[in-house]
Amino acid sequence: MQHSAPPLFRQGIPALLKLIVCLSISITLMLIDFRFKALDPIRNYVNWFLRPLEYVMMAPRNAFEITSEYFTTRSALDKENQAMKAHLAELSLLANQSEFLMIENQNLRELMALQKQASFKTLSVEILFNPPNPISQRIVINRGSNDGLKLGNPIANDAGILGQVVRLYERSAEVSLLEDRDFAVPVQVARNGLRAAVFGTGRGNPLELRYLPVASDLEVGDVLLTSGIDGVYPPGFAVAVISKIERNVDKNSSNVFCEPVAAVNRYRQALALLYDPQFDAKAPINNKPDAGTQNNTPGRRQTRARGMQ
Repeated sequence: MQHSAPPLFRQGIPALLKLIVCLSISITLMLIDFRFKALDPIRNYVNWFLRPLEYVMMAPRNAFEITSEYFTTRSALDKENQAMKAHLAELSLLANQSEFLMIENQNLRELMALQKQASFKTLSVEILFNPPNPISQRIVINRGSNDGLKLGNPIANDAGILGQVVRLYERSAEVSLLEDRDFAVPVQVARNGLRAAVFGTGRGNPLELRYLPVASDLEVGDVLLTSGIDGVYPPGFAVAVISKIERNVDKNSSNVFCEPVAAVNRYRQALALLYDPQFDAKAPINNKPDAGTQNNTPGRRQTRARGMQ
């Protein structure tokens, strides 16, 4: 049985010319979107339109959960459990930062007061779902621009860094995970302070520590922490652990493979780090406090109190 060509290709214009025109229009639209972000408002409106439909499709599942929890008062226990997990995640992140401050104190050989509280705000988020995209490794969270989230904000859990916000909507956001291909995070080796960059290589593949010579002081088991030099990630949060090192003396290069410390498939709760280096970075040490420094003490306390919220 023979099939005739579609109506679009049976008109007077040759089919090859029509195909070239369609491809040109498609490439032009992609370039405009990549350069000028012209389609972002359209995506925002489409997301706003489809969000109620998504909640309607999730209604049967929610109804089943409410019914099953009615006789065991599980809803009240879940709320209390989530609050305790969020508090535990904040304490774990503060512990990681205190470890970085101890390493910094040893390297600089100065007696500095360790900050027991974070100097920046955090926002609790929940992972809604993982888009079925085999190319990229991303998740969708339930916080957006209306909640104070911004593009580039890091996302972390109680173990360490998970990823970074790469697309923002009003009530949700897409987060690119560490395993996403060519996703880079500036890091620092906790043992000796060596700075480098760790890159993602795709779903299910180990992370790579690139651009290091063969003589670099690296060992299997070294913990990689955020260095903070990019102004995006706050310093001192765990990222990965070196799992394998292949040294190529002939090419003076090393293939270093790492495993992320934060498992995205373990919990649904995480934290968005609303870090701004202009306001949250530590002030330089002044060994001779003057009147102006003493007057600014209450303001600094307010900043620290604001970081606990």
